[in-house]
Amino acid sequence: MKYMVLIASTPDGWDYLASEEQRALYQRVAAWWAEHAAAGEILEGHQLQPAETATTVRLGRDGEASVTDGPFVEGKEIVGGYAIIDVPDLDAAIRLVKGWPAPDTLEIRPVVTERPS
Repeated sequence: MKYMVLIASTPDGWDYLASEEQRALYQRVAAWWAEHAAAGEILEGHQLQPAETATTVRLGRDGEASVTDGPFVEGKEIVGGYAIIDVPDLDAAIRLVKGWPAPDTLEIRPVVTERPS
């Protein structure tokens, strides 16, 4: 089953860590990613540019579009990346995500694979 994993952290991210600690954490994340990609569990994923680079488009019921700079909502946590994973079930997705080596918040959502006709 395919799931999207949204990877979020606070706006200041890992800034509280010293440079060496940040490098070590990135290395652990890269190793975790490589291991699960090699196992066929991660199909795709990317780190995102900072939230201040976001553009939000809101479409009204009248079809009018409002375009603003910045993320959709102001929040305590900002989505910084994502992964599309393919595992047997939610329990397997949770096991995989529990191994994430960084102090982030990860949200798991099933991917819709069949569209209504």
